[in-house]
Amino acid sequence: MTDLFEVPLVIRGRVVDDYSRQFPGRMGSHGFATADANDYIEQIVLNRPSDMADLYSISFDEIIEYLAELGPRLALDSNPHMHRAFELSRSTSGLSDSILRYAYETIPAAFASSETRRVAENLVGVDYLEGWVKVRDGVRVRAFGSRAVHIIAGNVPLVGVATVIRNALTRSDAVIKTPSNDPLTSTAIAQTMIEMAPEHPLTRHLTVAYWKGGDEVFEQQLYQPRHIEKIVAWGGFNSIKHISAYLQPGIDLITLDPKQSGTIIGAEAFDSPQRLQSVAAKAAMDVGVFNQEGCVNARVIYLVCGTDASGLEKARAFGQLLFDAVQNLPQSLSTPHKRFDAALKDEVDALRFVEDEYTVIGGRGNEGAIIVSHESEAVDFARDLACRVANVVPIDSVETAIKSVNAYTQTIGIYPDSLKDAIRDRLAFQGAQRLVSLGGACNPPADAPQDGIEPLRRMCKWIVDDTQ
Repeated sequence: MTDLFEVPLVIRGRVVDDYSRQFPGRMGSHGFATADANDYIEQIVLNRPSDMADLYSISFDEIIEYLAELGPRLALDSNPHMHRAFELSRSTSGLSDSILRYAYETIPAAFASSETRRVAENLVGVDYLEGWVKVRDGVRVRAFGSRAVHIIAGNVPLVGVATVIRNALTRSDAVIKTPSNDPLTSTAIAQTMIEMAPEHPLTRHLTVAYWKGGDEVFEQQLYQPRHIEKIVAWGGFNSIKHISAYLQPGIDLITLDPKQSGTIIGAEAFDSPQRLQSVAAKAAMDVGVFNQEGCVNARVIYLVCGTDASGLEKARAFGQLLFDAVQNLPQSLSTPHKRFDAALKDEVDALRFVEDEYTVIGGRGNEGAIIVSHESEAVDFARDLACRVANVVPIDSVETAIKSVNAYTQTIGIYPDSLKDAIRDRLAFQGAQRLVSLGGACNPPADAPQDGIEPLRRMCKWIVDDTQ
């Protein structure tokens, strides 16, 4: 490999300029050089839990102030580390340049005092993070930080941002394993923290490293109860299964595994042409934002329009409006995919030969496509829909959509809101984890549970002081 990006190893307030190992990017993208994590294992781990005491020498208000000062320093156009991360991501990410730039430009706002304080209050409770809380006579509870390894996803740069913030708010000690399709964003944040406050406890309790997943020599040393207490893993089935092999008493696994998201649109959408166009525009946001790279993006859209000839005509009309709306999304949010999945393209093209079963709108190039089913069933490759390809499924009753939901379902965009209110309990029983007004799928609240769990609470150790 030539012309490699150099990715520093950041260990507890220190930048290690060792680039002795070379790694390829995903799908032939730009490779990079970084340190061999095996050479630094004793420095990466926090061997003495008592060394976390310095995190409790600062107040919660000081944590909020630290994050608020850090945010503006992460501005893309003035921070050389963030700029290098952006430049590398242009090669390694599945997102187009305009979307990446928008994503990086939103990073500083995530560190605002009002935002981080709300996250802490709603997801843990500031009182529990700051001291011992009396729950009744003789019983007090406090949330303590933990020593954790975070195996993060690289589909969008905001995953690393959220991890740094969560680690700070919970007063935890983090080892962040960066993904090969975004090895520099979390590193850039850590470098900025060092330049801002090298001796601050929050700076000194963050390590950012890359190692190839499955490096058993390194991982067998790292995943030991004497070194860590939590593993927070964003990953697919094979990745989570691999990590599970290291679990033993004393290590808690918190999984944020990939999910599927979809849409349910009621018959009210057809009340007028204007309303139908508005609904299609909202659905396009759920499909197309971030080029459908996120778990929150809609793949299958259940449309209560009927399955007779009239209903299919409505579904095709909606499909065309949806396709047009996706094409017209702002360049900062969505573009034709720069690496359109070849296998998916073959699947879409094959459906053109069964015109009695499917109508394919678009998909000639990398612009995306809308597949309209002619029966009340999703395509058999629904889990692989990506690159702004969605499947509109006409149904006679919302019952069909409800029954399609399972434990793999994360977000469901629903129109109208009255329908959401009517079916939300049943969707929860089926396994759905987030129900949102149509058009809001890609704007999840940072101060709410994720994937049906409360990650920040799970990141903490909940200690009881019991006086009897």
